[in-house]
Amino acid sequence: MPKYAVILPAAGKSTRFKLQKRKKPFVELQGRAVWLRSAELFVNRDDVIQTLIAVSPEDLDWFKEKFEANLAFMNIEVIAGGAERADSVRNALARVRPEADFVAVHDAARPLLVKPWIDAVFEAAAQSGAAILATPIAATLKRVRDDRSIEETVSRAGLWAAQTPQVFRRDWLMEAYAKQGTLQPTDEAQLLEQAGRTVTVVEGSSLNFKITTDSDFQLAEVAINALPKPKLLGALHPFADEEPKGLW
Repeated sequence: MPKYAVILPAAGKSTRFKLQKRKKPFVELQGRAVWLRSAELFVNRDDVIQTLIAVSPEDLDWFKEKFEANLAFMNIEVIAGGAERADSVRNALARVRPEADFVAVHDAARPLLVKPWIDAVFEAAAQSGAAILATPIAATLKRVRDDRSIEETVSRAGLWAAQTPQVFRRDWLMEAYAKQGTLQPTDEAQLLEQAGRTVTVVEGSSLNFKITTDSDFQLAEVAINALPKPKLLGALHPFADEEPKGLW
């Protein structure tokens, strides 16, 4: 069974987020911090051997004190993040254990995740070496000038919106960072592309969105109740017509 390390970038400034007077990964979503919801499905997996969270240096002491019990119970390592997302992931990557075959990077502010989506992208990465969750673009796209007038309608053919987790062979991700140069990527797949690696896309769900603005958080409060739930075992249901096919 391949072994995975998971990195949760959480060092952003959250400049577009104003609720609860906290940065978005640290606000409470139905009673649990957003980053905890993002982390919990990884730490409970048998194939995940290490989980790291990258936090801004200015938040480190507060974070360790606030979430001390959670960090100890979930065995999550806290490291200092950097000025950019790529810097945070690079810092965490340097701490990944050599026995990890793959590294998964998942946004700490993307808490609406379920096990089958993780299973799918982990399996795809194990087969191809690099895989990400994404969804096909359904909206009509407009390129807009600085004055907010429409310049053109952009074809959405072949366009997908990238999500996380993004999962890569550890040596491929390390190689991609070594070749980063001046590129400031918005996700890790962009670095793999620059390094000449092929990245597989696994169709995810529109529910797996990242909380960036206040309205995103308000939507998440509703959407969390729409996430797929584990199916009950048939033996527990007296009116079940067939044998259970699994928990999901």
